[in-house]
Amino acid sequence: MKPADPLKNGVLTVQTIRNNIMASTLLATTAITLCSLISVFVSNSSSSSNVSSQLIYGSKTPLVSSVKYFFLLLCFLVAFLCNVQSIRYYAHVSFLATLPTLQGKRESIEYVARSLNRGSFFWSLGLRAFYLSFPLFLWLFGPIPMFVCCCIMSFVLYFLDTTTSFTRDLHSHSMKEETHTHDVGSLC
Repeated sequence: MKPADPLKNGVLTVQTIRNNIMASTLLATTAITLCSLISVFVSNSSSSSNVSSQLIYGSKTPLVSSVKYFFLLLCFLVAFLCNVQSIRYYAHVSFLATLPTLQGKRESIEYVARSLNRGSFFWSLGLRAFYLSFPLFLWLFGPIPMFVCCCIMSFVLYFLDTTTSFTRDLHSHSMKEETHTHDVGSLC
């Protein structure tokens, strides 16, 4: 087996982190744009007359509507903040991953890995906030659409979050191989 070229791996690493930064930037921009749109809609609807729609079930009082819009706005603000944190950590990793002084130093590599994991964690939280916005948006139309969306979302997230036995075996096999390689390297 031919050993991997470190330069190609470095380029792949930087490109992958750049793609993650771009994805987080897109999600953050979308979240703050939706926050602005919701704020404009709420400020315009409060000044106009309150017309009840036949599509809305449940309470139609202005207080309940304000609470619903507030939680939807809060959800998108959390998504924005999580994605900005994700960008911060990914940018930090992109600088650290290209430093030649980090190669071979275990503590430095672990620090970069922790920063990458934190960036991924915040990206995941930001994406979860977007997922939560679907039931909150349907809550504007009443509790029944929200409940149906929560049930469907739970079903979908279950399949997105669980791993198959193939991926578990692949992960455990790679960890055993890495430990074995590390043990053989320390013996030499």
